[in-house]
Amino acid sequence: MAREAMLAAAPTPAGNIHPVPTLELDHDAVAVAYHAELQHAYAAASLTRARPLSHIGSLGLGCGGHTPSLLPGEPVLEERSRWAAAVAHGRPETRIILTYPVIDASNRVAFLVSGAGKRDILRQVLSSRGSVPAPRLQLLGELVFIADRDAAGE
Repeated sequence: MAREAMLAAAPTPAGNIHPVPTLELDHDAVAVAYHAELQHAYAAASLTRARPLSHIGSLGLGCGGHTPSLLPGEPVLEERSRWAAAVAHGRPETRIILTYPVIDASNRVAFLVSGAGKRDILRQVLSSRGSVPAPRLQLLGELVFIADRDAAGE
């Protein structure tokens, strides 16, 4: 979906696109393989604040303040060594997610926020109040919020 909606319209080299493998049913094995793929693309076994893993990323913001399935109360919120993890809680399906260190290794991340149902959580995240996951990001670079009128309260 991302390839069709965004990447096909941009001059992105195929070697710069790293989709999560979706055919494997062993989610933990997929997370380990994806972790290894990202390390290979980065050409290092550990991330450094001096060099970004990605130059730009986009994230959504859930009504509960979660962002890419980094859900409140999940142990993966404390993960600092794995770059990808399987998360089976909080949703009916298991997801392969990027952990905070990987998201933080970005030059720029934009949150895309839409709908009146996100207004309160957007205000909470922007003020860094509460203990929801989204404000815990510590990016290398710039964090941008793009909100429609309903989410922004205009």
